Amino acid sequence: MRFRKIAAVFTLFMLGFLIVFVLMFRKASYPQRDIVYYNDLLARIEEDISAGRDISDIEKEYGCTIVYSKRIDAPELSPLYRDEAFVLDLSVGGEYVGKVAWMDREEKYEAFGRSFFVASMIFWSLTLIMGLVLLYLVYDSFVKPSRDLKAFSEELAKGNLDTALPIKKNDFFGSFTEAFDIMREELKNSRDKEMRAEIARKEMVASLSHDVKTPVAVIDATCEVSEVKLLRRLKRLREMENPSPVDIEEVEDSIDKVRTISAKAGTINSLMADLLHSSLEDSERVVVKTEEEFATLIEDYFIKIRDYGKIVIENHIPKCLLYMDRQRMEQVIDNIIGNSVKYAGTEIKVRFDDVNDMLLSNGKLGNFVRITIKDSGPGVSEDDLPLIAQKYYRGSNSAEKSGYGMGLYLVKQYMQKQGGDMEYYNDNGFTVVLMLKKV
Repeated sequence: MRFRKIAAVFTLFMLGFLIVFVLMFRKASYPQRDIVYYNDLLARIEEDISAGRDISDIEKEYGCTIVYSKRIDAPELSPLYRDEAFVLDLSVGGEYVGKVAWMDREEKYEAFGRSFFVASMIFWSLTLIMGLVLLYLVYDSFVKPSRDLKAFSEELAKGNLDTALPIKKNDFFGSFTEAFDIMREELKNSRDKEMRAEIARKEMVASLSHDVKTPVAVIDATCEVSEVKLLRRLKRLREMENPSPVDIEEVEDSIDKVRTISAKAGTINSLMADLLHSSLEDSERVVVKTEEEFATLIEDYFIKIRDYGKIVIENHIPKCLLYMDRQRMEQVIDNIIGNSVKYAGTEIKVRFDDVNDMLLSNGKLGNFVRITIKDSGPGVSEDDLPLIAQKYYRGSNSAEKSGYGMGLYLVKQYMQKQGGDMEYYNDNGFTVVLMLKKV
């Protein structure tokens, strides 16, 4: 309804402008010269010249320009023809002596310009009035309701979903306002559902963390007992006069495996604690203690789990000191290798590179060791790729795979808290790049 009013007002103003211009320019006519009048002036000029009057006085009296030259292309004539002067032949005593010119067009053009200026000012004034009226109508019909919507959206942003948006009669935004209020109701219902689901999820994670601790504790205790027994057996074998090298090697291998299982049990405990903290939306509580460590520890850890993930280490890590947390780096590597084993099942290649004088986001230069971990699997779909490092996000190919959607999220958190970073991309498989800061 308001739009029709604005359109009607605009149409009336435009019709008014059209009528004004038609009336003004109907009176306008093409300026024509009075030939009889100019012939009469020419005759008087010829008589005055014959009488010996001064040329400048004649020019001043008759408003003309006299050019004494019998040449058609005389230089004095060029500016006269250019300015559309009215030029007649001048004869004195029956002999052609030059030209007489009047600049009548210039005067008429100046008069026409003054009329056009007046018409333009009238048009401008009417346009200004019309613009002010239209601005008021636009403000009352669009801006004011939009400000109400803005105030309402600010309340929504604050989380106040109980504030209803008033719907006015004949409001241009009526349907939009109604839809906005329906959205508020849906958001309120959705938030309530989300809160209930969040409480249920937290309870599930807390219960899961508690339930996992018990079997892990049993595994850890069993490993301790087994390690003690194996150490005693190793001691007895070494105290024998002729111990069997094969038996000693088997016991030592069993001790290494038991210790690996015990270490993994500790890692599981740490992961479950981190998962519990993350579920409480408080990932900042996950402690990362960065210390100066030898870079070779990273390569050693890949060697320890090499058989688990079919890992191929392409080169040696540069010998240097890195800022890192041993436990968190083990979790980082376990998460990445575990994902490759779970989703790709192919050979995993690991490469180490020195990266010096890299420009950081703060404008400073930093030195890093880059760890590239690449599998040859199908990679991640382009739709999932930007999201897989977000908390609880699981890709479209994870429906039949176990997991919580926390792996790459925690990897990114740990790497950044160690002063490094993580990035990932598809390259004939899935590639994860870790950056560890050098001391």
